[in-house]
Amino acid sequence: MDLHCEMLLDEYRAQLPVFERMQKEVERILNDALQRSGLMVTAVTSRIKTEQSLSGKLALKGAKYASLSDITDILGARIVTFYTDDVDRIAAIVEQLFEIDWQNSVDKRMLHQLDSFGYNSVHYICKLPGYDYRFELQLRTTLQHAWATINHDTGYKTGVEIPREYLRRINRLAGILEMADDEFSRIRAEITDYRRRVQTLVQNGKLDDVQLDGDTFNSYLQARPFDRLNRRIAAINQAEIQEVPLMRFLRVFLAFGCKTLGDVQRLVKQYEENAYRLARYQLGNTDLDIISSSVGVQNICIVCILATGGGKMGLVRLFDALNGHNSQNEAIAEMTYEQAMKIMANGK
Repeated sequence: MDLHCEMLLDEYRAQLPVFERMQKEVERILNDALQRSGLMVTAVTSRIKTEQSLSGKLALKGAKYASLSDITDILGARIVTFYTDDVDRIAAIVEQLFEIDWQNSVDKRMLHQLDSFGYNSVHYICKLPGYDYRFELQLRTTLQHAWATINHDTGYKTGVEIPREYLRRINRLAGILEMADDEFSRIRAEITDYRRRVQTLVQNGKLDDVQLDGDTFNSYLQARPFDRLNRRIAAINQAEIQEVPLMRFLRVFLAFGCKTLGDVQRLVKQYEENAYRLARYQLGNTDLDIISSSVGVQNICIVCILATGGGKMGLVRLFDALNGHNSQNEAIAEMTYEQAMKIMANGK
């Protein structure tokens, strides 16, 4: 290297603590902003170019740099996202966080020809207030990052020209990854739209139009369909209601043959009163002052099983489904069965 490049290296060594402070500050700013945004990312990483790497860069094109501040990638940061559309969302955030050198920044997604493939990174050249040096920030998806890493490993590191057949195969794979990236984002958008439609149908009470599955049952639970029954049961002993997750009851309703949320709602209405009567018998002679929010739906399932001839073994299967298979479930089923039979015998 010539004297000019040696001077740049000397400046690099002297300013290394500055770049280390910049690195910590950049990572802190990015992580805080992403946490506030609620966007999920695969990784936020950064690195400071090593002296060996910088020496190699200067040996090739040191003359183009008048000073160390002209080298914009000594500090490099990268945000890797799950979805292509999140790249744009994060780009909007980044533009509010840092001063952007637009002349030297590039959105490589805009550079593609119709017959070419490649990773679609967004490269920003950024500046932190109070610092003389700029840094490079790359935004890309997980699949773009995978392709870039593989392409670098197979295409650049060896220093040997790659035969066209291998390049063709690499580019074909790049195209597949690019299509997969777009499809993942499209699927997410469609699922989000589906969930919105389901929520609207649930809010409007059109439950027969909503197929029963994990997403729709969760929307149904958000409408708190068992609150009225739980409040009636709590009033027996003036008890407090402790909230617990109810998603595990999905498998029970599916086992009952429910196909839509309308089927679930009809089952609830059909057995709600007997579920309350069972709870009144269970709690009437106790001083229990805390009940679970699952008591209402669980009792609905119990009386449904008994009303449809499931008997004690049906109750065992219910408790196995809700609590996992264990030896106590049979004893609980026996006690519950006896309580229910007494209610039926008394007719009240």
